Amino acid sequence: MSNVPEMYGSLVFNDKVMRTKLPKDVYKALHKTIEKNTHLEVDIANAVAVAMKEWAVENGATHFTHWFQPLTGFTAEKHDSFISPTENGGVLMEFSGKELIKGEPDASSFPSGGLRATCEARGYTAWDPTSPAFIKDGTLCIPTAFCSYSGEALDKKTPLLRSMDALSKEATKLLHLIGNTAVDSVVTTVGPEQEYFLINKEDFAKRRDLVFTGRTLLGSPAPKGQEMEDHYFGMLKTRVSEYMKDLDAELWKLGIPAKTKHNEVAPCQHELAPIFDTTNVAVDHNQLTMEMMKKVAERHGYVCLLHEKPFAGINGSGKHNNWSMSTNTGVNLLDPGKTPAENTQFLVFLAAVIKAVDDYADLMRLSVASAGNDHRLGANEAPPAIISIFLGDELTAVIESIEKDEFFHTSENVSMEMGANVIPHFTRDTTDRNRTSPFAFTGNKFEFRSLGSSASVAGPNTYLNTAVAEVLSQFTAKLEGTPADQMEKAIHDLIRDTIIAHKRVIFNGNGYSEEWVEEAEKRGLYNLRSTPEVLPKFLDAKNIELFTKHGVYTEAEMHSRHEIKLEKYCKTLHIEGKTLQSMLYQEFMPAVAKYIDSLAASITARKAACASISCGSVEKQLEKISGLYEELAVLAEKLDAAVAEAEAMEDLEALATFYHETVIGAMEAARKVADEIEVYMPEDFMPYPTYTDMLFYV
Repeated sequence: MSNVPEMYGSLVFNDKVMRTKLPKDVYKALHKTIEKNTHLEVDIANAVAVAMKEWAVENGATHFTHWFQPLTGFTAEKHDSFISPTENGGVLMEFSGKELIKGEPDASSFPSGGLRATCEARGYTAWDPTSPAFIKDGTLCIPTAFCSYSGEALDKKTPLLRSMDALSKEATKLLHLIGNTAVDSVVTTVGPEQEYFLINKEDFAKRRDLVFTGRTLLGSPAPKGQEMEDHYFGMLKTRVSEYMKDLDAELWKLGIPAKTKHNEVAPCQHELAPIFDTTNVAVDHNQLTMEMMKKVAERHGYVCLLHEKPFAGINGSGKHNNWSMSTNTGVNLLDPGKTPAENTQFLVFLAAVIKAVDDYADLMRLSVASAGNDHRLGANEAPPAIISIFLGDELTAVIESIEKDEFFHTSENVSMEMGANVIPHFTRDTTDRNRTSPFAFTGNKFEFRSLGSSASVAGPNTYLNTAVAEVLSQFTAKLEGTPADQMEKAIHDLIRDTIIAHKRVIFNGNGYSEEWVEEAEKRGLYNLRSTPEVLPKFLDAKNIELFTKHGVYTEAEMHSRHEIKLEKYCKTLHIEGKTLQSMLYQEFMPAVAKYIDSLAASITARKAACASISCGSVEKQLEKISGLYEELAVLAEKLDAAVAEAEAMEDLEALATFYHETVIGAMEAARKVADEIEVYMPEDFMPYPTYTDMLFYV
């Protein structure tokens, strides 16, 4: 890693490589496609394919694949070699424009929510030239969209690209209307921070709950958790540091701008944060980051856990989505500048985001809903399920002055003096941070903090882009036809009226407090605590109108995705319930029974040796554990009954609610007793590694 600039992007068919490998006219045509979203002709694709293949082969690639993101939440790839047999028994290394542009994976084996019958197998992958190809494990990976034979989107990328087009169109139109005619397009940018856990590979292999579900379904807390607050930003252990260095190198080769790494709050928990990138590229990069985290962990004897809540009693893992908008002229539309009160363009777009989040708070909450994330949201480790916006003191004062038609006096820079002459003075930021806010303004971007660590960031950004695009179109409709000499007042009135109508969503206080829950209810804000509660909102008339109006989803695509989300939730809980059953009956309860037999045998042996020996303490322990064992056996039977009842249900919405209200309750009740028993179990009787084993020996 001595020459990072040379390493960075070395496995990416990026602009630097294209300039070198492509003829000038081909490079210009491809660059125009990327910059202007124009159609790419087949002859250009053929030339690109030849250059891409030559470059890939030079870098050791023998195969190519269309790399896409189906609705499983993971990535998919089917590998084909470059070889083409010749008449003399040899081979040529060939790759055509047709193979670059289009692939044909089997569409029947991926989730479609009823869009495709099992017998209807044909699907297509289509090259996304805005996201650069890369080499992974000797294979040229071509980022692609994925659709059915009849054209419906079956992936996460296609709607994301559509939403980016919608926002660009509406933002450009509004910018022209308010006087910024130099702008041709607007892109959204994202920097997704990624939290994760590392545990020893051998411990993982012995825990069937981690193997099957990604989280522990049994496990008593270790004597020490995160209460000493000594892990956060603490010194990296040597082995963890080596893992992080290796991970950085792999990510940098793939052109992923990994920037920051540190220990997180919980033991064995860490974070990696990249520099922002164009949203669809950032989504691709985050999928690759999660894949590389797992792959590199294997080399170091670790398993990387990306579940939102792998361990009870300590913080789970999230993914902070840092989102902004930038023009093709290089202007960040969410940068307030030195005087935000006078920056009309910034205030227009700030008001649009505020209105979008308020109008579509149900979609924002839905975009982060999952069985795993339900364990985090609302706990003292993640933002609450109530969607609100944090602006900070100065911006809040700005919008309050606009609301009251008062002049805002910009606050003076405050110099921080820490009482020691040797420490340099520096200027304090104009606002504090708020870790409890789901949607916080952080200087020149919004940080959507509610995402779960395992989720694709495509969905939340698709929803956010579309909601903002809709509000921008509403702003344009209000301002169109306004005479030039009245435009300034019209813009001012638009900003003021928007703030007055939507200020209920702005909250700068403690999102964890009970007072905020009560206050949010008074304000009429959603508090959708669980996935089954929020999923039906997707098909509300206003949301169907939003997505279909902007061409992001068809109504059929929305119904299919709703069904897929319900199915995934139910399947996740079903796997968890069945896994817990197997752990109780095949591992934990037999182990407890052996310990009970051991205690009983000990008492018998003592009394046989000497009738006068007191066994009171052992008898008490035996009585306690035997009583808990019987209680656990009853609760295990209740879990059996709940899982069996769920298996007999057919209506997905009713099933999701049943899992949430009944099966999870049965699982938690059994776990509570099992974890109480675990406290008394000797280490050599435990059938799998405990929290102490997993969290403090990495």
